[in-house]
Formats: sequence, C-alpha cells, structure tokens
Amino acid sequence: MDYFTIATILIVLSALFGYINERFLKMPLTIGLMIITIVFTLIIVVIGQFNDTLLITEKELIAQIDFKTVLLDVMLSFLLFAGALHTNFAQLKVQRWPVFVFATAGVLVSTFLVGISMYYVLQAIGFEVDFIYCLLFGALISPTDPIAVLGILKKAGAPKKLETKIVGES
Repeated sequence: MDYFTIATILIVLSALFGYINERFLKMPLTIGLMIITIVFTLIIVVIGQFNDTLLITEKELIAQIDFKTVLLDVMLSFLLFAGALHTNFAQLKVQRWPVFVFATAGVLVSTFLVGISMYYVLQAIGFEVDFIYCLLFGALISPTDPIAVLGILKKAGAPKKLETKIVGES
C-alpha cells in the first residue's frame, strides 16, 4: 500500500473522529480524538478475539509502513512547521527569560520527576528496568506539544503571555 492511500485512510478516520467528537462528545479536539481512537482500537481488538481476519489485515497494513520515513521525513516537518507558524516572535523575544527557564530547568525537573517516579513504580510492580531508560522516557515526554496545548489554551481564553511561554518552551 502506498503512502497516498495510507494518508487518505488516516485523514478520513481523523475527519470521522473529529465529526463524532464535535457532534456528540464536545470535548477539546485533541482529547476527544484521543478518546475516540482508544475506543476504536479497543473495538478492533475485541472484534479480533472473535474473528482475527480484521486483526491480520491491520497487522499486514501496519507492517507495510516504514515508520522512520513517515515520522521523521514527513510528519515531523509538518508538526514543527505548524508549531513555528503560530509563534509570535516579537512576543517570544519579550518573554525570552521565562521561556529559557521553562525550556531548560523546567524540562530537566520534569524529566527527573517522571524518570524517578517511573523507576520506583516499575520496581514496585516487579519490572526490572534500568534507571537510564526511565530517565530517557521522562526526557521524551517532558517537553510540551505546542499544537495540542495551543488549541486548549485558545479555547480556555488563556492570556497571550502564557501562550507565548508555552510555545517558546516547546
């Protein structure tokens, strides 16, 4: 299956899930899409318990995708561009010191809090995971996703200074 077909399927599913969220759930877009996607995935897994044809087809479809190319060469560039597109650089210059603190100290503190918490929780439930892997996971999830957060901040009517700080940190 070529990338055009895969992109078409993803866009159609996103539009359908967005419509369901807007019509019935009325949640912020990113949260609604995440919830609907989780429910959709669980439905596919439950259906797969009775008839594995759908799961086999899904696995074959996913196996055809070169995730390195799709994520790093295609999707990441659009996400970074979309994040930079919404950045007010004049306001960012005014807020540079809080942004610097959030982007360095804030991310470091978050990395260690998440990493240490994850390490001890995993130890408590019997999973032996090296501490460095827990820190790497903390570093991976600590920076803010500007696209997801900006949508929520705009709906909440947050001040422009706060938006600038969060976009700058990310």
